[in-house]
Amino acid sequence: MPNHLNLNLLRSLYVLLDECHVSNAAKRLNITQSGMSRQLSQLRDMCDDPLLVRSGNQLVATERALLLKEKVHRLLEECDELLSDQPFEPASWEQELVLSSSDYFAQYIVPKIASRFSVSAPKLNISYRLWQPHFLEDFDSHGIHLASTMLDKPPKDLSSMKLGQDHSVCVMRKDHPLSLKSSFDCKAMTSFPHLKVTGGGDKDSLVDKGLGQLGYKRRIALMLPFFSAAVDALQGSDYLMIAPQHIAQNLCSKSDLVFRPLPFVTEEHHYWLLWHPKYDRNRAHQWVREQVKLVLEASPYSVGTKPRQG
Repeated sequence: MPNHLNLNLLRSLYVLLDECHVSNAAKRLNITQSGMSRQLSQLRDMCDDPLLVRSGNQLVATERALLLKEKVHRLLEECDELLSDQPFEPASWEQELVLSSSDYFAQYIVPKIASRFSVSAPKLNISYRLWQPHFLEDFDSHGIHLASTMLDKPPKDLSSMKLGQDHSVCVMRKDHPLSLKSSFDCKAMTSFPHLKVTGGGDKDSLVDKGLGQLGYKRRIALMLPFFSAAVDALQGSDYLMIAPQHIAQNLCSKSDLVFRPLPFVTEEHHYWLLWHPKYDRNRAHQWVREQVKLVLEASPYSVGTKPRQG
């Protein structure tokens, strides 16, 4: 590889090999597809290798490209560390920030984050991806900069910040037969059909585990991907929904729903912000983490706020 290859082309090389897709690489680098194609042509000439070759409908990296990818990744990390002492100016920061979380976080927290960034970092582009549990398997390959999710403990290979913890509760319409009781037992709770929100990861398996240990099993009669749809379904039926307490508090404050404590003890939910360790000392990422933390601390919809029962 020639000695006149600049840092921007090195970044383009890494992203192209990481994505194996010209359009996706262009989006990550915030340049046009035609510009990305020109850079790929430059890189092919400089490296004297096609780098990406077509296999059916996909592009795959050549053997030389795979060797280059790891070397370039290490070199870029060293460059970022070398330049980390330079001042970071949010107002002039131009990049795509990829966030991932549950649909609840996207609906109630992401707009507040976007509003804050629109003032302090107006050139920043924000992209959102609904969190999926398999993202943990190879976090960096999914291009996620910061994720919010619920886990018993943070993964050992990722950096993390704990946001808080709470318990599951049972959500229902205000005039539901169980809402008129000051308390209820497992038999009563499992005698009604349940609604399950599936988007953004697991939120209620701890309850199924607890019920099973006590010899009970609930019937999941309706599965929906979003909490917004779940609210409408709950208000017009006898469905019950198991949800984290901070989510239940917010949903009940905005609709004709109430929530009740469960009739048995469950383990706590633990909430985390996750990111790849390569961003630990990155000034821009440090700033983003601090801004997200401030939004969460100020939001009445986030975990850690004091719950009110309906």
